Amino acid sequence: MSTILDVEQSTCTGDAVEHDLETPHGVLHVTMRGTPKGNCPVILTYHDIGLNHKSCFNTLFNFEDMQEITQHFAVVHIDAPGQQEAAPPFPAGYQYPGMEELAEMLPSVLTQLKVYSVIGIGVGAGAYILTRFALNHPSLVEGLVLINVNPCAEGWIDWAASKLSGWTSTLVDIVMAHHFSTEELTENKELIQTYRLHIAQDISQDNLSLFCASYNARRDLGIERPVVGLNEDTINTLRCPALLVVGDTSPAVEAVVECNSRLNPTKSTLLKMADCGGLPQVVQPGKLAEAFKYFVQGMGYIPYVLLSHLSNESVPAAGMTRLAHSRTTSSSSIASMDSDHIRNFNSLSTGALENQAQPQTMEVSC
Repeated sequence: MSTILDVEQSTCTGDAVEHDLETPHGVLHVTMRGTPKGNCPVILTYHDIGLNHKSCFNTLFNFEDMQEITQHFAVVHIDAPGQQEAAPPFPAGYQYPGMEELAEMLPSVLTQLKVYSVIGIGVGAGAYILTRFALNHPSLVEGLVLINVNPCAEGWIDWAASKLSGWTSTLVDIVMAHHFSTEELTENKELIQTYRLHIAQDISQDNLSLFCASYNARRDLGIERPVVGLNEDTINTLRCPALLVVGDTSPAVEAVVECNSRLNPTKSTLLKMADCGGLPQVVQPGKLAEAFKYFVQGMGYIPYVLLSHLSNESVPAAGMTRLAHSRTTSSSSIASMDSDHIRNFNSLSTGALENQAQPQTMEVSC
């Protein structure tokens, strides 16, 4: 599939307000769209290395079905330090925040924006940061969508460089190998050219190098899979529902599967997209929007909207309804998705999920 992203287009509808917010570990560039609505969480995004919030999330958030969902939520996009558009290079000797410090910037951001809880969407390094944030501050995170998450400590640079036989291992090449499989790099030429130019020309290479080094030096998240009903409250694990997403040809498949194996099977789901590589939010935004819609519904937030290509049911366009059940109830129940659409994201009972020996896994045919 060939997909071209216009990294200059605006994300979502409505006015955006940009902030440069001081935090205990430096300044973060934040873009907020919409106003928090009552006690509803805000959607919080965090991008991967080599990208910013626009190049990482524009395609997804501009997709019609995603806009139907986000009209019910405020959205906060985080740009990692020095990665936003037109960011100046850091001065010589600047100490870039570590991954733990990047995660610890977020509580201050939420406080300043008067945001009380979030549903996070993170990709790669951003997924790691949001997971660390959720582990440290579980009361602030209601749910996580983690794309290409790697919970392990080993650096990706050596791995990526080992795959680049015959290539000049520049920073751009290594970042490209982080995002895309060898198959994508050779076959999806339009997409690859778009992102190669963006990474090389639109982001300060010095700043990018610092962000990459920070991610490469990350610690293992230390997540342990709990024994349901025994040590869920004492073990280091996510307390919120988590949807893990990866393309079936992504370089991150093994890491995502490893992360899924460490999570509570009643609260986590692995969504593996067929015919999709390293950027599912770009290549398959429609499928990801569907998955996100059902994920949010499973948490108890129901936007009464009809996605443009889903069922033929008539659903009144209205506000957001909070289900009576606790959000600690499993929201990871996913039934099969055929080549046309997800049939039912919540068809499995909570009891059935609690009795499962393995985390839920769904493969999507796109």
